[in-house]
Amino acid sequence: MSGLVTSSSSLKEFFRELLLEVTTRQRVALGESTEFYLVNLLADFAASDKLFSRDAEGRREHEPLAELYHRALQQERDERIRTLRRLGDVSLYKVGFFSGALQQGMVGPDYYIQMGGAAYGQVAELVPPSGFTGVYRELCDKFRALVEVLEEISARGLVSSGPAGALHVYESWVRTGSDKLERVLVDAGWVPRKGPLAN
Repeated sequence: MSGLVTSSSSLKEFFRELLLEVTTRQRVALGESTEFYLVNLLADFAASDKLFSRDAEGRREHEPLAELYHRALQQERDERIRTLRRLGDVSLYKVGFFSGALQQGMVGPDYYIQMGGAAYGQVAELVPPSGFTGVYRELCDKFRALVEVLEEISARGLVSSGPAGALHVYESWVRTGSDKLERVLVDAGWVPRKGPLAN
């Protein structure tokens, strides 16, 4: 993906173009503010440090979603909003970009989808009406569709990173039969088109 990013004017512009292309192809309509939110999320998490929290000694750690949720329940409103938003963001990114790895873990992708969607729904209830209520409601309502959008963005990045990434996407495609992964491989010239692919 880095070769593609350096040819863009900025990381956010790169993700904006890619997000618009994939959402259009998958027919996922999003409000402009929600698109802006997702572009910022993708750009922020492109630096892996943002995906992890830090322990007391400053080491990166993976904080389980259940712990984030439990902490949010103990917090006052503003802190609760921040924690639940992080829970939604981390869930969306992880299940979108690492779905295959999650399927082999103790909890699968559905757990992340349920936790993330519920977290965004709670944020929508907690933020002031003049805030981003509509954004969080849309993130909640379209969480599963957004996971599929991020899965395609992730696959495109892997394929463009070279043969090892393309092989990873190919193996996932063989295992799942996903039309989205097939489309990514066909578009990149890694597999021949067998017939018409849905837009």
